[in-house]
Formats: sequence, C-alpha cells, structure tokens
Amino acid sequence: MYTLAACAEMVFLDLPIDERARRIHDAGFQVEIWDWTRHDLAALARTPADFSSMTGYIRGSLTDEEGAAELLSTAEESLKAAEQLGCPRLNLHGTGLDGQGLPVVPVTGEVTGEMWIAAHRTLTRLAELGESAGVVFTLENLNTAVDHPGVPFATAADTLALVAAVDRPGLRMNLDLYHAQIGEGNLIELVRRAHALGLIGEIQVADVPGRREPGTGEINYPAVARALGLGYEGTVAMEAWASGDSELALERFRSAFTV
Repeated sequence: MYTLAACAEMVFLDLPIDERARRIHDAGFQVEIWDWTRHDLAALARTPADFSSMTGYIRGSLTDEEGAAELLSTAEESLKAAEQLGCPRLNLHGTGLDGQGLPVVPVTGEVTGEMWIAAHRTLTRLAELGESAGVVFTLENLNTAVDHPGVPFATAADTLALVAAVDRPGLRMNLDLYHAQIGEGNLIELVRRAHALGLIGEIQVADVPGRREPGTGEINYPAVARALGLGYEGTVAMEAWASGDSELALERFRSAFTV
C-alpha cells in the first residue's frame, strides 16, 4: 500500500514550521515542505518527522540556457538541504514560481519545439544529479486556469511526456490530482496510465474547488484510492489548505485514502 504524507506549509498555520512537522508526524503522516531556504533546517532535522518531499530548486527554468544553469546550480544546493533532512524527493516545476505561485518568466503563446528540447536536456542533467545523490527529482503538473497561468509544461500530459522522454530513474512525475482535475479531469485513467508506465514519483491531492482537504469538493477520492490500491506503493501527499481544524482535515484525508 501507499504511504500518506501532508504538507506542513498548509496545515497548523498558527504554529512554527518545526512544530507543524511534529504535529503531522504525531498524527501518523510523513511531512512535506516547500522552499527550504525559508526554514530552519536544523530545527526541522531535530523533529522526529520523516520528510517525504521538498522543493528541489530555488530559481531557474527548464527552457533557456541561463535559467537552466541557475536551476541546476540551485538544485545542487537543494540536494545538500535534502541530505540534512533525509528527504528522498525534490520537486520541480516548468519554471520558477514567485510567492503567489506565478511564473517568474511566464510563457506567452505556444511552447515551442526548441523549448521542449531544452527542457529535455535540463531534466536529463537533473536526473543525473539525483542519481548521483541517491534521490529523485519529481516534475509536478500544475493548472494554468486558476493558480499558475503562464507556466510551461503545466499539464499532466506534458509533464508525463517529458518524464517518459528523459526515461531516467532520477526523474519521476509528481502527479498532482488537484491541478489535473482543473486542467484535464479523467483522474482515475490518468493515475492508471502513469502508474502503468512506472513514472509516478509521488501523488499530491486536494479537492476542487478551493484546494481544501479531500471530502470538501467534487473529486471522488475514495474511488481514486481504490484505483491506487491496485498496485501503487509510493506516497500520496495532502497538499491542501485545511477547511477548518487541521487535525480534522488530516483525518478526512486519512479516511478518504483508507480502502
């Protein structure tokens, strides 16, 4: 069966990040964080938490030479931070995001063939870095309709195509079902296809609309959980804002994915 995790950036918001990690751990979940540069890594390392994922870069992009160099350089810094926390996965996006989730360098118009080639080259180099360090970089799909307009390679289809084209164990897909529901739908078939290809590094979940915990919106997460129960053994992480009490949100998440 899969392992459950929760994002410490989105629950217990009245507490310091290390105390959030403790509370999530005490509730029986692994812990995810976002931008590690904003946190006291030593304090987090002193907690009993098992860290499942963190942001794998600070700046940069996949598609231009200067941005790729920055992405690779800051990925190397992120690998050192991941080692400090014992974190096995480092998450990526098509380009750097600002504090509001908007792309630092948005793409206007169609993503070109040259951009695909550059992204493939950059992701291959990232996969090599991950393999050398014994960790996995994960490329996350995003939605452009609500949260992340202007991000290239945002759809689950594009993300999956890039990961499949690179075809290295150091790169997998972070399949975010909240973003996929907004952008594409057909979640169970998407999960089955990505799993059959062996390309899922992690699955993230939140309900639609509102990006709250499972059970607050339109997605039938128990049905998704039953599909995952047919062979997925990775991590399912709640990357969702608590609709009210954080402990209740975690229990709703656990209930939705207990099959």
